[in-house]
Amino acid sequence: MITDVVDLRDFYHSRLGHVTARLMRAAVRGLWPNLSGMTLVGVGYATPLLRPFVGEARSVAALMPRAQGVLHWPSDAPGLTLLGEEAELPFASGSIDRVVLAHIVETTHHLPQLMEEVWRVLGPFGRVIVVAPGRAGVWARTDRTPFGHGRSFSNGQVTRLLRDHQFTPTETTRCLFFPPVDRRVLLAAAPAWEEIGRRWLPQVAGVVVVEATKQVYGGLHVRAPARRRAPVFAGQAATARQQVERQS
Repeated sequence: MITDVVDLRDFYHSRLGHVTARLMRAAVRGLWPNLSGMTLVGVGYATPLLRPFVGEARSVAALMPRAQGVLHWPSDAPGLTLLGEEAELPFASGSIDRVVLAHIVETTHHLPQLMEEVWRVLGPFGRVIVVAPGRAGVWARTDRTPFGHGRSFSNGQVTRLLRDHQFTPTETTRCLFFPPVDRRVLLAAAPAWEEIGRRWLPQVAGVVVVEATKQVYGGLHVRAPARRRAPVFAGQAATARQQVERQS
C-alpha cells in the first residue's frame, strides 16, 4: 500500500527524518554532482532529495502518485509538485535528462509500467536513480518509518529490475546504516555509522541507491495508452487521505 503523503511529510519533518534526508541527499549528490542545464523529475516522494538541485538544474518537478496524494513544495517558493499516475507519466517522450524514484518502487502496483514510462520520458543516455529499502537492513523490518512498508530489495534485485527494462546500471551506493531510532545520541553518531557500514557491512544498508543509464538500442516496447490523465498541480489537489474523507 502506498504511504499517504501526510505521513511521509511528517516523517521527514521529524528529527529522525531530517538526518535520514541529509544522508540520502549526500548519496544522490555523490552520483550527480552537477545537473546544470538539465531537466530533473522525481517520482514518488522524492522532494527530500531534490532540494539541492533547485536553482541548479534547468527545471525540477516532483510527481506524486494519486494514491499517495500531493503537497505543495517547496514551502518558500512557487510549487514544483504535481499529482499524476506513475504508470502514465505526464511528460513528453525523451524530454527528461534525469529521474529519481523514491518511495515508489516498493509500494506501487504498477512497477513494470512505471519503469517503461521512465524509459520513455528519458532522453538518449538519460539517467535514473532508484532509491529502495535494503532487504537485509533494519529499516525494512520496522514500520516506524516509510521504509518498512511494501517491498524491500537487494542490490541484485534493483539491478535486475533496471536491466529488465532496458537500463544499464552504472553505479551503486548505500546509506542508512544507523538504527531507525529517534534518539539524539544515535542521530549525532549517524555519520560514523555510515562510514563503518559502507566500509565493513554494505549488505545491511537501510537503503540501496542504484544509478542506471537508458539504453537506446533493443527496441523496448512502450505502451501507448489511449488517454493520458492530465497532472494536477499541488495548489489544486488534496492529499490522498483528504480525498478519501471527502468521498466517505
